[in-house]
Amino acid sequence: MFKMMENYSSRLEDQVRTRTEELEKEKRKKEILICRMLPPVVAEALKAGVAVAPETYDEVSIYISDIVGFTTISAMSTPLQVVDLLNDLYTLFDKTIANYDVYKVETIGDAYLVASGLPVRNGRRHAGEVAMMALDLLSACGTFTIKHLPKVPLRLRIGLHSGPCVAGVVGLTMPRYCLFGDTVIRALQLESSGAG
Repeated sequence: MFKMMENYSSRLEDQVRTRTEELEKEKRKKEILICRMLPPVVAEALKAGVAVAPETYDEVSIYISDIVGFTTISAMSTPLQVVDLLNDLYTLFDKTIANYDVYKVETIGDAYLVASGLPVRNGRRHAGEVAMMALDLLSACGTFTIKHLPKVPLRLRIGLHSGPCVAGVVGLTMPRYCLFGDTVIRALQLESSGAG
């Protein structure tokens, strides 16, 4: 009887150890995902259980771009080709912006939104960072080839604007770091009114 209880106890301890390891693995995955979705300083605060209030920034620069003729390119492509195109392009963009003091806020379809001066303030450097980054992205697009449409040039339409902005985490199930204010709206208006 004693041996049987010992065996049961041992199996139970093994199960608890295994489940604890699985839980830790899932917790690490969750933390990695949060760090990819949110700025590091915001993700760290949330992991520590600190509420992250919306924050006002007096000076930031916003970059937003989209692909000129994206609807036409999409019409000449399968859905998988569109996904591959955006993945290839955004991989190139992500590598390029890593050289600058900027934060990629989000991508929505063919729109790419980047900010400098938040969530970490950088004085007046934000405008120069975004401007130089925009030039680098334009240059990178000049050599970018759409795999399934190699003869179709890829052109960007870009809007840049500097000014105040409010940033904060919105949502609980899938939290997003969002930007609000006239500076974002103005950058979007400049981008959408560009000829490309």
